[in-house]
Formats: sequence, structure tokens, C-alpha cells
Amino acid sequence: MPQAITLMVQGTTSDAGKSTLVAGLARLLARRGVRVAPFKPQNMALNSAVTADGGEIGRAQALQALAAGVAPHTDFNPVLLKPSTDIGAQVVIHGKVAANLSARDYHAYKPTAMKAVMQSWDRLTSAYDCVLVEGAGSPAEINLRDRDIANMGFAEAADVPVILVADIDRGGVFAHLVGTLELLSPSEQARVKGFVINRFRGDIGLLQSGLDWLEERTGRPVLGVLPYLHGLFLDAEDALGDACVDKGEARLRVAAPVYPRISNHTDLDALRLHPQVDFRWIGPGQAIPPTDLIVLPGSKSVQADLAWLRAQGWEAAIKRHLRYGGKVAGICGGFQMLGASLADPHGLEGAPSTVPGLGLLDMETVLEAEKQLENRSGNLCLPGGAAVAGYEIHMGVSRGAALDRPALRFDDGRADGALSADGQILGTYLHGLFDAPEALSALLAWAGAGEVETVDLAARREADLDRLADSVAVSLDLSTVLPKAWLA
Repeated sequence: MPQAITLMVQGTTSDAGKSTLVAGLARLLARRGVRVAPFKPQNMALNSAVTADGGEIGRAQALQALAAGVAPHTDFNPVLLKPSTDIGAQVVIHGKVAANLSARDYHAYKPTAMKAVMQSWDRLTSAYDCVLVEGAGSPAEINLRDRDIANMGFAEAADVPVILVADIDRGGVFAHLVGTLELLSPSEQARVKGFVINRFRGDIGLLQSGLDWLEERTGRPVLGVLPYLHGLFLDAEDALGDACVDKGEARLRVAAPVYPRISNHTDLDALRLHPQVDFRWIGPGQAIPPTDLIVLPGSKSVQADLAWLRAQGWEAAIKRHLRYGGKVAGICGGFQMLGASLADPHGLEGAPSTVPGLGLLDMETVLEAEKQLENRSGNLCLPGGAAVAGYEIHMGVSRGAALDRPALRFDDGRADGALSADGQILGTYLHGLFDAPEALSALLAWAGAGEVETVDLAARREADLDRLADSVAVSLDLSTVLPKAWLA
């Protein structure tokens, strides 16, 4: 059976532009009729998505699947690491939780993980015309070279060509590219077919002498320079997004805490991007501002993040906020924090323990071993209702009288979440709560904004993917690494 044409994008650093370049290439090739799939052998991220086959993958690969016009699948990201502490993570293999391991134990586990990677790789290269592979971090991390499955270790095993991307906006782009290349082994260096410089702004003529030097110094071509695309909105792989818009006259003030193990913070993208919402992330040590709506996002370590929340003064601030008539919304882990207690009897997120919640909803949550993974759609239980769609990713099960007043009902009739009797507090397990235009408008009205502009997050995402693909087509010459017929 014919095998797919493949290309691996590696970066000189995290956030160099690997995910962005793969997404842009996927959209470009899909528009030209190529059956293309994204692939990231190993991802470490707390932003994830539920796949069509009922598993969990990194959110960046779900975005790349959207760019490619295919349904997200667990083969696109066979190994997902979800950090629970600074030295430990939940290990997700082919979409399902396989283990909770320390960094040292995971290093010993890598040969097992590599088998899963190659199984997915074999399936994808048999099913698609092209597979675009994304590396992780940098291939030049010397301490991670042994048993590497994310960068050159995979490239060598699968025998794939590599291009290196670096972010010039950070500074030091030539040192990043030359230094990364120098730290690779001779066989790995031979795989590098060229360089891409990302996020350039200014006069390209002033950069040319540096590009000429780089090509002469390394013997490899610069395949192109991608411009800085202002206001580009794409789902963040893990880091908090920095996209912003001119807010004009904001009608609603929204604040959300940045816990140490915040997860799926892309749930709040629609709020960040809404032109009439003054949205602020509040980090450690920052003052909690007066606001209309406080949103508690998801968490990978709910008990630990709740303790952090208390230490930062959020518990008193939330209760004061409610006394003055403000609104509070909790999503997944943030919803669990609103209850009377949080129990982890099996030690899934740390030592077995039970801790008091914020006590704002009459319910208790117990973490159970089986993770709930489901794509969902339904309607909000707010005046007038509104269609809502998203996904569940959680290990907690909540029970209590608060759930008798659900926040929404799914299409299958099942109730989810809670809406307090006074209407001030809303909690749900549904990620993507604010994404649908009707749901966003209804929730902003509930929070006190009144009538607002309609914002369609999905349409914005699609437009920016097309914008990115157009930029890739104009800025890069990839004819040495991909068929010219695909790029014409």
C-alpha cells in the first residue's frame, strides 16, 4: 500500500511556531485536495479535546485536524502528558489514561509509549496522502535525547525529513537555529532540510544579509519568512493566549484566576475576544479587581489549585463579590470547587484526602478512576434557553441537592451542572460553555451585560486558519520538501 508523504516540523524552542506552521500547512494542502493528517507523537499540555473515537488528545492537534478538514482522532496525538505536579503527570495513551508517573518513571516507560506512537504512525501513513508531524519543545535538549520519542528520536525511527522553525520576535533567531543544528548528531543534522523563520515584522530587506549568512554557514536553505500576523486567533496548545482586540466600550468586566494547574483555559477564549467584554487573567500576587463575573476555569489538580486560590485571597473575594450581587461561573474543576467538599480517595491527583470546597453549592465531589470523555450538545437552563455545545473531560462525580437545578440539559435529556436558587452561581462540567454564539450571548446577558454583539468563535477560527494558510502559501517555498503539484 502506498505510504504518505511526510514532513516533520521541529522548533528551536517551545512556542517557536510548530503548531501554527502545521495548522497553516494542513489548511493549505486540504484546500488543494490533499488528504492530510496532523501528528504529534508526544504532547505535554493541559489543554485537550475529545476525539471522534472517544479519546483525548492535545487541543493543538484538534485544531490542526480542523484545519485539515478531518475529525479529531486519537492517532493524531498517541501520547499526551498532563502534568499534575512539577515532577509528575497523567499519561494518556491512544486517548485513554494509562498511568500516573513521575518524570523518572516516565523515562523508563518511554519504550512502551514509543510502541503506541509507531502504531498510530503506521495507521496514518496508510490512510492519508500526507502526514504533517509536529515535534515538541526543542530537539537539542541534551538531557532528553536518550529514548526520545518526541523529536529526532521519532524522526530517526520513522525516517522522516525535518524543517526547523524559529521565532524571530523573541530575538536571537540565528543563534537558535545554528545552535540547535550544531547540537544534533550527524545523522539528525542530515534530516534537516531547511529553516523557517516565524513572526517577522519590519523590512525584509534588512534581514536578507542574515539569511544569506545562515545559508552559507549551515549549507541549508531558508525556506521562507512568515510575517507576524497581528490578532491571529488559534487555540493555544498550553500557554495562555495573548490575542486581544480593541474593546471599545466594554459592557461587562470578567476576571479569572490563573491557577498553577489550570486546564482547558481555551474555554474562556470567547470572553477574551469579545469586543464588549473587559477580560483579565489574574496571576499570583495580583490584586483581584472589581468585576461583574468571576469564572473559575478547569484544573488538573483541583485540591491543590483550590488551596492556591485560598492562599491568593480568592475565597474571600468571591464571597464578597456575591454579596454585592456579582455572578460566578465554574467550569469542570472550577465547578467542583464551588461545592461543599472535594474527595480524592484513590490519590488520583495527589495523596488520598478530602478537603472542604468553597461551600457555595450544596454538592460534594468524589474523584473516580474512570475519566469521562464525551462530546456534548444541549441547551442552557437560562431564561429563553440557548443552544450550547462542547465536551466533557473529568474524573470527578458530583452529587447533591444543587444538581436539582441544572445549568443545562444535553440533547439526550441528561441534566448537567447547577444554577443557584438566586441565579448568581452557575457551574457545569461542559468545556466550551461560551463557544456557541447563542450560548455566549445568553451567558453575558445572565452576567449583566444586557444585549451584546454576536461573536462567532468558530467562524473567527476558520477565517484565521485561512488567513494563516494564505500567508504560508505566499511566504514559504516548500517545493524541496513537498510535491510541487500540491503547492502550485
